[in-house]
Amino acid sequence: MISIKEIEHKEYELCFELDSNTICLWSRKQWESELNKKGVKVVAIIIREKIIGIYVIHTIIDEAQINYFSIKQRFRRKGYGSYLMNYLIQECEKSNIKKLLMEVSETNSIAEVFYSKFNFLTVGRRKNYYKDGSDAVLKEKIFIK
Repeated sequence: MISIKEIEHKEYELCFELDSNTICLWSRKQWESELNKKGVKVVAIIIREKIIGIYVIHTIIDEAQINYFSIKQRFRRKGYGSYLMNYLIQECEKSNIKKLLMEVSETNSIAEVFYSKFNFLTVGRRKNYYKDGSDAVLKEKIFIK
């Protein structure tokens, strides 16, 4: 059974653990800091009481930015990422978000394909943004009312 749950601030260790086993984006301290920011929501997808993926979204008025989105490796390409993204998009629509922003490494072609399925369009680049020297591709999804 699949469930969706908002992660509480004190549960940052769960996020750090998932991140450490997936894309290794943030340190423990960065996770703790992120979960304490105003306007930040962390949501997990859970199967059999185990977190298999999370997203972090930061909302400011009527715009939101996806700061983190990851599914554990062994659960990828099975529809769980799409399930979680569809949930995120529905939540944005309920909250009257007009624009959803994110960035992805130019080297992550799988993510590029995934986000294009949800009508994210490329709107810019940040040169040499990541530690490995790759560019960040800026993506945007506009919600039309």
